[in-house]
Amino acid sequence: MPGQDWIQKLEAMAGSRFRTAEPMKLHTSFRIGGPADYWFSPASADEILYARELADSAGVPVTILGNGTNLLVSDLGIEGLVIQIGEPFSCIEVHGIRLKACAGAALSKVCQTAQAAGLTGLEFAYGIPGNVGGAVTMNAGAYGGEVGQKIVSVKILDPSGGFLTVPGSDMGFAYRHSCVSDRNWIVLEASFELEADDPRKIRIEMDDIFGRRRDKQPLNYPSAGSVFKRPDGYFAGKLIEDAGLKGARIGDAQVSEKHAGFIVNLGNATSADVESLIGRIRETVLESFGVELEPELRRIGRNA
Repeated sequence: MPGQDWIQKLEAMAGSRFRTAEPMKLHTSFRIGGPADYWFSPASADEILYARELADSAGVPVTILGNGTNLLVSDLGIEGLVIQIGEPFSCIEVHGIRLKACAGAALSKVCQTAQAAGLTGLEFAYGIPGNVGGAVTMNAGAYGGEVGQKIVSVKILDPSGGFLTVPGSDMGFAYRHSCVSDRNWIVLEASFELEADDPRKIRIEMDDIFGRRRDKQPLNYPSAGSVFKRPDGYFAGKLIEDAGLKGARIGDAQVSEKHAGFIVNLGNATSADVESLIGRIRETVLESFGVELEPELRRIGRNA
């Protein structure tokens, strides 16, 4: 077991922002997940650096989280320290056609700020849950757009403790992927380059996109968004529905009756319920159509 000095130091700095055995279902959009050994909500980039250095020195693994969307946490919880980047990292600034947003800023708030400033290019992202850090890490996208297409630079904290500004072209953006996780980076802020346009026109487009999202997606239940990546030439939700799995249920995990590409938590779903349902979906779709579905949600925690 690692020594306890690092815990005492982190507690002394963070107070109630540092907790032990913190239920992760309180910090994920799925409302699923066992306890993190240790959980910390930093107030600054320097606190992130300090917490990671303390944990590293004690040999304690570190997991970085944002808003907890697109995430399935194991029922057994998460080993080590979870650093969850939130409200203190929510700053958004506009300079001409450039918009800079910190990692904890809600993506919808970024879209609203761009619209108010008469900047177009992020309408597709309006209504995507989560924050900027997660959106950069997963190259979030919808309705034909991806955040990586608009990013000119990202400020990150690298594993050695250095603060770097990485050009967007060096972020390795691909479908639902960037090099952030591969390189063990922590996203601190992102700069977007947009275009000037009529705020009223941008608002109309945003409202249209949000309306389509509201009409098609099961926003009334906890979920982690789309469960599967789009397979070439198909739509995952359509394949799942055509396989007769709309409404299929294991425990309190259910294939949404509104959109078969989503799994929802009806109340007390466990990670095991969701994993079993994912397995059933993949097996049935493969048998029915010869298409192998690849999960899009990120699984973390013990035995994930």
